[in-house]
Amino acid sequence: GRILVFIVEEGRLQLITEKETKGAVYSLNAFNGKLLAAINQKIQLYKWMLRDDGTRELQSECGHHGHILALYVQTRGDFIVVGDLMKSISLLIYKHEEGAIEERARDYNANWMSAVEILDDDIYLGADNCFNLFTVKKNNEGATDEERARMEVVGEYHIGEFVNRFRHGSLVMRLPDSEIGQIQTVIFGTVSGMIGVLASLPQEQYAFLEKLQTSLRKVIKGVGGLSHEQWRSFNNEKRTAEAKSYLDGDLIESFLDLSRGKMEEVSKGMDVQVEELCKRVEELTRLH
Repeated sequence: GRILVFIVEEGRLQLITEKETKGAVYSLNAFNGKLLAAINQKIQLYKWMLRDDGTRELQSECGHHGHILALYVQTRGDFIVVGDLMKSISLLIYKHEEGAIEERARDYNANWMSAVEILDDDIYLGADNCFNLFTVKKNNEGATDEERARMEVVGEYHIGEFVNRFRHGSLVMRLPDSEIGQIQTVIFGTVSGMIGVLASLPQEQYAFLEKLQTSLRKVIKGVGGLSHEQWRSFNNEKRTAEAKSYLDGDLIESFLDLSRGKMEEVSKGMDVQVEELCKRVEELTRLH
């Protein structure tokens, strides 16, 4: 493979240098003023060096082996999150003083990844080829090195679409000082052209909406009598598990389309007034 570096001059691209690589380059990221590349099973860091003759070149600084195929890479500070072809998500750290990249933790489940994203310093989001979303957490409280090296799966959900890109952002204008403006959102795209939004909800709001979702499942029947709970369960070739830490926004927002009688049925199941439920669900719709 090759990495090509272009300069833009008067609206035109001009090739200034190229670097041969020992394999296909799957991902390129700007990283601490350097270039981080995923090349086959290796993560490689390059420096942008000035030669004696005044020209510039990419010079290899350090790397990390240990992947099957490193397909997707996201970075935050000195941390590098890698989505592997078969080996799920791993977390690497770049050590400046030693000029080395080391593995800090990994998810030991076998997930064939299709996209990764960093939600915050400790929580990472992944999508796999069985149309699932899942979140893993860095285990900072682990008593032993072995425990700390093992990521904990904290959320699982079947989305039913092949997600191939995550991006931090929102599809709507949000006022930063509003309550909704504080909620972090990630946009995702799928191969079928669907665009969706994932919102990280505060615990209190999540608990309330989870009750609403449970109540709605009893009132809204799935197409063809199919179970919503079953459909949203995490499912791959090895196992099936109930969805956890994820809610179905489409199902929750369908509350607003119900007849008054059905709304009252849902509200009775929750012991909350219909007006209060409408207000809470309408707030949610402003996220996208």
